[in-house]
Formats: sequence, C-alpha cells, structure tokens
Amino acid sequence: MTRVFSGVKPTGHLTLGNYLGAMRRWADVDQHQADALFCVVDLHALTVDHDPGRVRRLSRQAATLLLASGLDPELCTVFVQSHVDEHARLSYLLECVATDGEMRRMIQYKEKAARERERGGSVRLSLLTYPVLMAADILAYGTDEVPVGDDQTQHVELTRDLAVRFNQRYGHTFVVPRATRPQVAARVMNLQEPTSKMGKSDDVGPGVVYLLDEPDAVRKKIMRAMTDSGQDVVYDPEVRPGVSNLLEILAACEGADPETLGGAYESYGALKKDTAEAVIELLRPVQERHQRLCADPSYVEGVLREGAAKAREMARPRVDAAYRAIGLLPAG
Repeated sequence: MTRVFSGVKPTGHLTLGNYLGAMRRWADVDQHQADALFCVVDLHALTVDHDPGRVRRLSRQAATLLLASGLDPELCTVFVQSHVDEHARLSYLLECVATDGEMRRMIQYKEKAARERERGGSVRLSLLTYPVLMAADILAYGTDEVPVGDDQTQHVELTRDLAVRFNQRYGHTFVVPRATRPQVAARVMNLQEPTSKMGKSDDVGPGVVYLLDEPDAVRKKIMRAMTDSGQDVVYDPEVRPGVSNLLEILAACEGADPETLGGAYESYGALKKDTAEAVIELLRPVQERHQRLCADPSYVEGVLREGAAKAREMARPRVDAAYRAIGLLPAG
C-alpha cells in the first residue's frame, strides 16, 4: 500500500482550517486507502518561545482531536513525535546533507526571522533547521505521499531534494515522497483577514474558528466575518477574498463547488448564516467524540503508546540503514 505521513503541530488550538484542509481527508480518505501515519509533531513546537505545560496540554488535546476527527488506530498509526527517537536521530544526518542556503531560503523562516529582527531580537537556531526535522519525520517511514496545504509545499520539495541527494551520495536509502493537496479548502483563510491563513497560533481574535468552539461562538465569528465592497456574492479569490473564503468553507462543508454556490445567494447575510450553520453541524460530532475521549484518558494514552511502538518498529530499520550508509560505525 501507499504510505502516507502527516502531522499537526501543538502550537495552538486546532482550527477549522486544520480540519477542512487536512484532518477530515485523513479520516475519510487516507487511513482507508493507504498505510497511514499521523503524528503530533511536538518537537516542532519548541522552535519558538513556549510554555512547557501548555505544549504538553496542547499535544494531548491535538492527539485527542485526531481521534475525535475519525482516525481509527485499527486503520492507521497515531503517535507523538518525541516518543519515537528515530526522528531526532535522522534529523542530524539530514542536517549533514542539507545546506545553509537551502535553510535560509525557506519562506516561513525568512518571514519569522524578519519579524524578530524588526523587534530587535533573533529566532532560535531550531527554527532555521526545523524543515530538516520535518524531512526526517517523512523519510524515516518510507513515505510515498504527504498531504499538505499550500504553505507546506516548499518543505516537501526540500524533503525530496534531501532524499535524492542522500541516495546519490551514500546509496539508495530513502523513498522520494510527493506532496498531495485536497481539492477544496486547502487553505482556509482568517475570517477577519481573508488574505491570511486561519492559523492555530492566533490564540485570540474573531477571525479563527477553533474545533472546540461552542456553537454560539462559531456563529458569532462567521456572522462578523469580513466581506468585500459590493453586494454581489461572487467566487473570486483575487478580487473578493472575504466572500470567496466563506464560499470555500461552505463548499467544503457540503461537498459542493464554491463557484456554483456563489450564484445561489443574493446577500452576504444569507451566505454567512448558512455557512455558520454548516460549520456548527460539521463540528458537532467531532466535539461529541472529543468529550467522550476526554472522559477516558487512559484510552488515548494507550493509543499513543501503541502507536509509538508501531512507528518505532517501522522507522528504526531505515534510520539504522542511513547511519550505516553515511559512514557511522554500528553499535555493539
């Protein structure tokens, strides 16, 4: 079977964008059609200032929401990145293959480093090198496909480059993966800033719908969503980003086409109302399953423990082979 790997970073509460852009596809499609691994990539959360207790809480919440979204540990592997040492082991080898120039060209690093310089500060070294850790996450498992949003495509391309380079220098060791993208709502935008992604690190603000938001909060946020000048409900992401974002969200909830939906509305208010109700109904079963899982924490802990053992068993032979290939002396 095709092997799929993807993950979520516990730097904030998971959002509607995480669900529509990735998690729903993982549950509905990937775990049924592939040998799929889904990971809470907690080591990536350490690349910025963080509160240790909060990272632990968000890691548990993210794992619970992955299961609540429909991931079945009988069909896929769900685990926490730091529970499998092979990620860090392989990351250093790949740092010895990557170049400084490649790292500094990464868009997210450039943007975050520029913001910190404006404040008179600097970013952590791990922020520069974390795309290599992401490559290790993927390559350790012989991954064929990586379902990602548009903002992560560059990192998958780096992963491909590192795999090819390692294979050419040291002998064929890694599968060269490819990125895959969902058809609709690959990138859900902020309701108040529709030219910016709906990011889970935005801990406050009316532009982000979180998976655990109460129905009244969801309704309020969507009814107050930023729209565009003019009154026509038209799907045009370039000219009408606000209304187009709402149409994409509604289309993703209903399995419809956003352009076709645009022709069915005569007012922004009606579109917002229908979008709010569609999102509430979409999230209802996820929230109900999350509540049940929270009442049985030992079950979630068991899933993560068994998932890590399974992931470790899959990753270790390939990482050990990489250590041998690059010239390191085998232990004992």
